[in-house]
Amino acid sequence: MPLYLNEDQTALQDTIRDFVADAAPVSHMRALRDADDPAGFSRDLWKQFAEMGFTGLMIGEDHGGLGLGHVEAGIVMEEIGRNLSPSPFLTTSVVTVAALEGSSLADRWFPGIVAGEIVAALAIDERAKHGGAIGLKAERSGNGFRLSGAKRFVVHGHVADLLIVAARTGGADDEQDGVTLFAVERKAAGLSASAERLADSGIAARMTFDGVEVDADAVIGEIDGGREGLDRLLRAGRAGASAEMLGVGGGAMDRTVNYLKERKQFGQLIGSFQALQHRAAHLYAEMEVARAAVLKAQQLLDAGSDKADAAVSVAKAMTSLATTLSVQEGVQMHGGIGMTDEYDIGFFMKRARVLTELFGDANFHADRLAVAAGY
Repeated sequence: MPLYLNEDQTALQDTIRDFVADAAPVSHMRALRDADDPAGFSRDLWKQFAEMGFTGLMIGEDHGGLGLGHVEAGIVMEEIGRNLSPSPFLTTSVVTVAALEGSSLADRWFPGIVAGEIVAALAIDERAKHGGAIGLKAERSGNGFRLSGAKRFVVHGHVADLLIVAARTGGADDEQDGVTLFAVERKAAGLSASAERLADSGIAARMTFDGVEVDADAVIGEIDGGREGLDRLLRAGRAGASAEMLGVGGGAMDRTVNYLKERKQFGQLIGSFQALQHRAAHLYAEMEVARAAVLKAQQLLDAGSDKADAAVSVAKAMTSLATTLSVQEGVQMHGGIGMTDEYDIGFFMKRARVLTELFGDANFHADRLAVAAGY
């Protein structure tokens, strides 16, 4: 598979680039932050995404979507990252769609996602650093289950209409088996959220499940057999987050290069200093390597390859490292003023920090690859 976009994908890239740059530039994020917006994103903008057809990009045509794949979703995610646009696209149109695809719940939730009426969140993490233990209990109750426990780092969890929840129906917390996925409505009795501002001014929630009752129809896939579905949605989320980080790193790099062409010291443009030229060239090379890794992972996911899992971990690790380099170099080359509101570059650093942690950082995925290789 060639590591470049085809004609249709390039056309999509041009469309989404213009749309996001116009409807949700960095100033949009600044406005939400300054207003202390309680949702952390704009529902009106989400409806605009729906009108453009983006909310159903990965949903099949039989449910009113476009029936496209991870490569196309990554194109959208990259432009969201480039503009620091607060959006539930990753959690809703990528991760939740991957979780519900092929299940009986697709008929119930996909039309609302396509219409931009549904926002979904992923309730998976219970430990720091994307620790894999799942201890939230799902006990049999009548013809359904009672959920008890807590989740953390649930992006958009405080305002989501739907939660994809990983719960323990058998075995110990650290065991692979005994996991079941549930689709839980946010308004369910006994479900509460404590919203917390993140470093990038986005909002995630700590979710508490105090005997939340769900019926058997809320089960996604098989009881005790949710690990396969969980792995599938995590691959989708990691690939999407990697694509967004490409946009964050690329946006930071573009602003830095432009600053090098404008800022003068000692009567000269600082872009003429060879040391800064070397650093900019190194950054460009690292971002291009990360870009290739992300596109390869997306292509393998779309092809259903058994190599996709490892490729996604490579992509997440590479983009975490490359984007961190991009935002750090950006602030360094801007100088101390780079961390002030006068320039946007500091916001890119904050967003990169959150995305690096989402779905596992570079160390998490390096370790995961090492273990898979037998080390």
